[in-house]
Amino acid sequence: MAVTTELIKIVRERSGAGMLDCKKALEACDCDVDKACDWLREKGIAKAAKKASRIAAEGICSIKVEGNKAVIIEVNTETDFAAKSDVFKALVVDITNNLLEGAPANLEAALALEVNGTTIDETLKAATGQIGEKLSLRRVDVLHKTDDQSFGSYIHMGGSIGTIVVVNGANKEDVAKDIAMHTAASNPSYVSRDDIPASFIENETHIQMEAAKVDPKLQGKPENVLKGIVAGKVNKSLSEICLLDQPFVKDPSVTVAQFAKNNGTSVVTAVRYGVGEGIEKRQENFADEVMKQING
Repeated sequence: MAVTTELIKIVRERSGAGMLDCKKALEACDCDVDKACDWLREKGIAKAAKKASRIAAEGICSIKVEGNKAVIIEVNTETDFAAKSDVFKALVVDITNNLLEGAPANLEAALALEVNGTTIDETLKAATGQIGEKLSLRRVDVLHKTDDQSFGSYIHMGGSIGTIVVVNGANKEDVAKDIAMHTAASNPSYVSRDDIPASFIENETHIQMEAAKVDPKLQGKPENVLKGIVAGKVNKSLSEICLLDQPFVKDPSVTVAQFAKNNGTSVVTAVRYGVGEGIEKRQENFADEVMKQING
């Protein structure tokens, strides 16, 4: 049986692969469309394995809220160019929907989640072959609320930052969204002081005390005065990294905790993702990057 344009078209629509690859697949599989699609998927996975050492530090944060359940995810690509492609965006939407429904307990469970006979991990590997860049699901959080609580979410700059907040009280979505926007802007490390590890506070106290000892302005101060100054500096440092203690971005005269209280609610939890945060991004010449894409 000869490879026809119609067969190539069918395989291309089903696989998303290029025309030449579809032709090769059909030739290798005696024009069997199903086997050709499997062949392309296998090649895509093999191709993905070769790219495993690449750094995927671009991408998109995605959020979906439905009823009393919400999910926030980060999916990474190697370049911003790929992250902005329609194929990648559609893939992220599909993964987000499936993870909301599956509600995995952690990243490992998310990657192993099976949808229509294919795991999320396998889907990403196949898409790596199609898009030509390493793709990875970096993290996922599934949040739950009660009927007397509200979600607020915010996506910044097309997905560069994503935040989701849970507050007490029904019909408080607007307040929760304002706090989610604040969280995106201020990037707190913790929601409240209660969340800060004791070791962190001890280390911060040690740092401030050592700094105070060599500060010319504090030389000769009584020990109790010095301790008071250090305690004040530590308190300031902690207030800068705690969501509830931060000055609210829309009205710095009140803290986030006060803003919530003034609106008849309180913050239960907050999650913030920034694409690529904590990943060492490579520095490459754009022209070299384009040539790498062209040369595969």
